[in-house]
Amino acid sequence: MLNYLGPADPFPPVSEAGPDGLLAFGGDLSISRLLEAYRKGIFPWYDEDPILWWCPDPRFVLFPDELKISKSMRPLLNGQLMSFSINSAFREVMICCKQAGRPGQNGTWINEEIVKSYTDLHRLGYAHSAECRMGDQLVGGLYGIRLGNIFFGESMFCEVSNASKFAFIKMVQQLKSDGVQLIDCQVYTGHLESLGARMISRSEFLEILDANISY
Repeated sequence: MLNYLGPADPFPPVSEAGPDGLLAFGGDLSISRLLEAYRKGIFPWYDEDPILWWCPDPRFVLFPDELKISKSMRPLLNGQLMSFSINSAFREVMICCKQAGRPGQNGTWINEEIVKSYTDLHRLGYAHSAECRMGDQLVGGLYGIRLGNIFFGESMFCEVSNASKFAFIKMVQQLKSDGVQLIDCQVYTGHLESLGARMISRSEFLEILDANISY
């Protein structure tokens, strides 16, 4: 039976998640609720109310040391065509992710409530964006949450070829230099697999969280 979260209810144990990783529904997107969720390896993902909370097993992650950079990307990374920045356009990156077309999906889970809540997290220093520009134009990027030495990737967008790869690679390199031990990619995509992401068990994922997030 799927767990319902009332306003003051804590999350149930993640071992109660269904085979698809769905753990609970309800609750809210308050700062305290979201931080509690990420610390426990749980994330929100839903199209319409109620809010759905997930903790899949296995979990799709990237260890920064395992980042794969193709030969075709190296000239772009070392050249001047694209520029990289962090936290220079957080809300704009979220809106671009919201508007990005995704094969096999109708609409987006990034609604106005999500945008507001994660923008609040950004103001408090928990949520971060990475931007790729060509000249003054924002052409790719991503956003996510950092807690301790874990970065929880949420979404990315790309308006020109390789822009999201450029932003992702540069961000991973920066996070690695800052001491981040793991990047949570949540669920499988071929795009991120090509960059080195792989599946690990939920139990291993939670052990890594416990060792790298301060409560």
